[in-house]
Amino acid sequence: MKQSAQVPDATEDPRPAAAQPLRVPAQPAAADRERTRDRDAVAGGDDAPEHTTHGRPPPGRPGAPVRRSSVRGQVLDALRAALTAGDLRPGEVYSAPVLGERFGVSATPVREAMQQLALEGAVEVVPNRGFRVVERDARELAELAEVRALIEVPVLLRLARTVPAERWARLRPVAEATVRAASSGCPVTYAEADRAFHREVLALAGNEQLLRVAGDLHRRAQWPSVGAPAVRGRAGLTADAHQHTALLDALITGDQDLVRALVAEHFATAL
Repeated sequence: MKQSAQVPDATEDPRPAAAQPLRVPAQPAAADRERTRDRDAVAGGDDAPEHTTHGRPPPGRPGAPVRRSSVRGQVLDALRAALTAGDLRPGEVYSAPVLGERFGVSATPVREAMQQLALEGAVEVVPNRGFRVVERDARELAELAEVRALIEVPVLLRLARTVPAERWARLRPVAEATVRAASSGCPVTYAEADRAFHREVLALAGNEQLLRVAGDLHRRAQWPSVGAPAVRGRAGLTADAHQHTALLDALITGDQDLVRALVAEHFATAL
């Protein structure tokens, strides 16, 4: 079993541990709908204004009171981005006070965000120490790809039969946005664009529960696994993005066999 990283005590100076920069974005780029849902899912808590460990308000609109739920959501977005980027490493333990110091917020919203990630299977609680990033292997990623295909392929085939070509054509800018995001080489930027494309495609089914389940599976599939590169390079991201445009072309023409083949390839190569 991999040796867990030593977690500094909350009273120690955490700055040497900040090898990977983690920041709470003032306006996170993640979709507002996902943020709202995730805030609601985080356990309890009041809406009292959050105070940072430095005596200044956390990032946000100048002069606007920042509610604790807002800070929680921003920290959750930032932690998810750190997972996708490989800044939070599988097998290592992170304490809420130390991460809070690095974020510039108190430990409370970090702990609550980590609890949500524990519910999602990204981390596990280590009593009296913090949270360990789950070590996932290639088998788990393959299982996620299989489940995603079982859910999404039948939906896409039905949509290919029923949605008119002009409606699919309206999604062209969303598909092209993934290509631009891939060209940046930033895994977090691409992950957001990737989820946005799949969400817009599945939204045509008009099923909110489908969007919720598929979105959760998709996000989990984007976390790196043990033994694999922490992040894919620009070439890998670009190849993945071009599969979006090919899939959209197949949906426009209503070629169900090609849709099935492209989705299977897309999920498999995303591992």
